[in-house]
Amino acid sequence: MREAAGGISEWARRVRELRDEQGYDILTHKDRADLKPGQYMLLTARRRAILDRTISKEIRARVLERNGFTCQACGAAAGDPDPFHPDRTIRLTIGHIVDFSKGGKSEFGNLRAECTNCNEGLQNTSLPKPSRIELFKQIRRATLDDQRVVLEWLERKFGGRSKS
Repeated sequence: MREAAGGISEWARRVRELRDEQGYDILTHKDRADLKPGQYMLLTARRRAILDRTISKEIRARVLERNGFTCQACGAAAGDPDPFHPDRTIRLTIGHIVDFSKGGKSEFGNLRAECTNCNEGLQNTSLPKPSRIELFKQIRRATLDDQRVVLEWLERKFGGRSKS
């Protein structure tokens, strides 16, 4: 598939677009156990109805702000160095919590900020979010310099406000 797509790196996204947005019945190894990762099966050349995946600019802005301009899958922030593409920085997209193809709606409550790597499935190894206690443990174990960096980041993020 990658070869047929001209070597583009986002061919998995293109398959999803063909499936979900263009309406083609394309099966993957997630749909059929006899298909290997990277193998696809086009069931029919006939297309289903095209799905509307548009998300308004207002909803997109609200989701990004709610999620602190941070990927909710891996924790990367917009502008951080991209671990998979050293010459790029992290870009955020809007992803569905319940996948669109599985009936999830493009509504505020079902959307989250995701980096392009997580959204494209390159980084499906993210750990669950740590609890407060675990975060505090890690910060307490860090060097004083790293603790200061965390404090500065929190002050920038929350403007020095404290919650009463």
